[in-house]
Amino acid sequence: MPPLRVAVIGTGAFGRNHLRVYRELEAAHPGLVQLAAFVDTDEQRRTLYASQYNIPAFATVNELLDTGLQLDAASVCVPTIHHAAVAELLLLSGIDVLIEKPFAATLAEADHLLSLARERDRILAVGHLERFNPAVTATLAALNKPMFFEAHRLSIFTPRSLDVDVVLDLMIHDLDIVLSLTNSPVYEVRAVGIPILSQKADIANVRVEFESGCVANFTASRISTEQVRKLRLFQPHQYLSLDFARQELLSIDVDPRLVAGLAAVADDPQLAAQFFAQASAASPDPSHPTAGFSLTKADIPKGEPLLLEIEDFLQAIKNRTPPRVSGEAGRAALALALDINDHIAAHTHRAGLA
Repeated sequence: MPPLRVAVIGTGAFGRNHLRVYRELEAAHPGLVQLAAFVDTDEQRRTLYASQYNIPAFATVNELLDTGLQLDAASVCVPTIHHAAVAELLLLSGIDVLIEKPFAATLAEADHLLSLARERDRILAVGHLERFNPAVTATLAALNKPMFFEAHRLSIFTPRSLDVDVVLDLMIHDLDIVLSLTNSPVYEVRAVGIPILSQKADIANVRVEFESGCVANFTASRISTEQVRKLRLFQPHQYLSLDFARQELLSIDVDPRLVAGLAAVADDPQLAAQFFAQASAASPDPSHPTAGFSLTKADIPKGEPLLLEIEDFLQAIKNRTPPRVSGEAGRAALALALDINDHIAAHTHRAGLA
């Protein structure tokens, strides 16, 4: 089987990394993939990357398709408002697509692309690359009915994604992950968001309750003084702390004997204090300051999420199997993000900030 010939559409902040990863994979696995072309409206970038990667550059997707260049797949890395138009042209030409998040600007656009992919029997993957973070993969193995999530995603301001608000820019990563971990429909949303530097919300706080009873709090900001990408989840007698940037997962577990012992003396504060003091003296654990708690750091091999995401996309094409983040999953994250934005707009109106 010849290598899959791929193109990158849009080589800005995200697309240039797709170019890099495809070329790295081509060098490592020449039989798997070949970087064949790219598209960018910016002449300077076309000149730069055409020279750097020694591949043809085109100003538009139609210009690329009109050449008759044989392509199997493409990464769509243009601004969100152009996702639907670009992906439609590619799907109609029989090309499998990986679309950067968010999937589309509207649910109608997302549904149209999903329908088109089904009709043309094409692979459609959505680029929620945090799903490929090794720490997230490790978290999946540790799940035991999580009931509370706390997500913080803070970033220093950059003007790279001002076509969307902070929910669609940053928070959508955590929305997608929590949706995949809870596997439950949304019951209720409460949200507030405020524009600070741009014309759209730059900071937002959201509370989502799921039909399972699980609750998730999300905070996202693109005007922070620091970079933070963390998720904590709490489940019976355990909580997990996930650091996306460090690719680390900490597990804090409670000794079930401590739980049972405290339950037996819960109605007598003096007995409870004595029991706890005895338990602390009997089994001190230097990993955690509270008796009966133990802290474990998971042994996780590091990996670049984008590389893992693109490898998954290529394997889905080769085997004609669903990608890890399907179009349906991308639509679910987009639907929740847009619902959150509706609640932010309603709150803004109620607060007299409109």
